[in-house]
Amino acid sequence: MRIEVVRADITTLAVTAIVNAANSSLAGGGGVDGAIHRAAGQRLLEACRKIGACPTGEARITPGFDLPAQYVIHAVGPVWNGGGQGEAELLRACYRNAMLLASRHACDSVAFSAISCGVYGYPADQAASIAVDEVLRATTLVGVPSQVLLVCFDEPVLGSFTRALAERLPG
Repeated sequence: MRIEVVRADITTLAVTAIVNAANSSLAGGGGVDGAIHRAAGQRLLEACRKIGACPTGEARITPGFDLPAQYVIHAVGPVWNGGGQGEAELLRACYRNAMLLASRHACDSVAFSAISCGVYGYPADQAASIAVDEVLRATTLVGVPSQVLLVCFDEPVLGSFTRALAERLPG
């Protein structure tokens, strides 16, 4: 598996699946979630309504509709409340469940948004460490994607994810 950290607009990436930092209602919202819903079109919201809610730490999959990606994996990350309310395990579960869905749907390439790092306030350095660890753990899955992109929305988050990957995959 090749893992890369990039700064990009996740809605423009031609990958098998993109991972949306979704809210539990799957109804779209602000940040990357709203951007994905706008780019995918109305059918994405209709598909999400059929699924219903998604608990924090879990993930659901829909078609990508008007996106270049075949699928959208909706992962609901935790809101940061200081770190003492199980946020780390919930974020780990997001990445783990998204990778499981990608594997089950034979996704060759997956692009993750920086789950919970935007309006949910998760510290980027901690979130990046969790993201990289969970993606690396997923290498044991059958049908693991051959390419994983960790897509960052700004320079500080990009720096956090770049450092986390470099620490785990030196050289």
